[in-house]
Amino acid sequence: MKKILAIAWKDTVIRFSSRTEWLFFIVLPVVFTLVINFGVGSAYGSDGDSRIPIFVVDQDGGELARDLIAALDSSETVRVKLTGAAEAERGFKEREAPAILVIPAGLDEAQAAGEAIDLQFTAAAGNTDAVAAQQAVQAALGAVGRSLQAAGIITAAAEEIRPFADDFARQAFYDAAKADAQSRFALRPEWIAVTTAAPAAAEEYAWTPAGQASAGQLITWVFIPLLAISEMFAYERQQGTLRRLVSAPIGKAAALLGTIVGQLATALVQMILIATVGTALFGLPWWREPAATLAMFAAFGLASVAFGTMLGTFVKTQAQAGGISLALGMSMAMLGGCWYPRELFPDIVQKITLALPTTWSMLGMNAILLRGQNLAEVLPVAGVLCGFAAAFFAVGLLRFRYE
Repeated sequence: MKKILAIAWKDTVIRFSSRTEWLFFIVLPVVFTLVINFGVGSAYGSDGDSRIPIFVVDQDGGELARDLIAALDSSETVRVKLTGAAEAERGFKEREAPAILVIPAGLDEAQAAGEAIDLQFTAAAGNTDAVAAQQAVQAALGAVGRSLQAAGIITAAAEEIRPFADDFARQAFYDAAKADAQSRFALRPEWIAVTTAAPAAAEEYAWTPAGQASAGQLITWVFIPLLAISEMFAYERQQGTLRRLVSAPIGKAAALLGTIVGQLATALVQMILIATVGTALFGLPWWREPAATLAMFAAFGLASVAFGTMLGTFVKTQAQAGGISLALGMSMAMLGGCWYPRELFPDIVQKITLALPTTWSMLGMNAILLRGQNLAEVLPVAGVLCGFAAAFFAVGLLRFRYE
């Protein structure tokens, strides 16, 4: 263990021997998180409201439409710009808002008759704000639907116990039950229901620009420096210091473990700092389930540092290692959904990117930030990342040479 800790300390000293390393360690990750979050927020927030605007055209004007608009406008993600169809089309073309929601006439009548009615939603292609707006609309529809369902169930149950005197009394009771349901559901955090083919498999999540920026930048700025471990190996190989280990009483596994332990420890410190900044500035729930967060950080760090170690056994020179680790890190971060939601990618690309550790890291971080999952729930994702780490380490061990 002393040998492993000695190598870990040596690698840490080498890494932070340059002052610029501190720039990449904490300064730039925080700056980029702030820029991306406020950039997204200020793109439409000229009046101080940084929520994403959405044009809503109410062609119905009924009570149900008003409930939907109120639920949508209470969202923390979007704000409603109620307008006419022509004005909405003009504003959409001029990019004043990334989406239009049209509530057609006859909504109340369709609901009373138990018939389905389609809402028209128009979104800007390839726009992450449009994706967020669509999710917010789905959440608002879910909230309104739950209130109506609860009010209907309560009214039917009350009628079985004591029939209402007339339709007016029944409607008054229904309205009161609906208002009570709305107030109770409003006390819950904002959720978005994504319905899949199997209703039991439906999941709930809430996308926020701050969450995307914090998780994405954390992964990007931790992953790329850990891949740069390959540069450290190349440097020592060129300087001949790695060759000296041949005469030392230490095996290849211990040498690689020493490097992994040292870089993993500094990466954990970096991730904790970035997450704490995200919590302090944006109120992100990084520490709502601390055990889950730390488990994901450890699994992501292990996979990243093992990948960097493996990469170090392939490169020949320091310059080659620097270029490859930067190119790989940036491309894998982008494809893993750290810069844009993976939902914007075609289905085939989304499936291919499941082969990347950055994809699973982003899935795990989102599970914590957006769904509030606990340790037991994120363990499968953490297990996949540990599998990546074991595979990368095994390849690195097989290829490791002192010179």
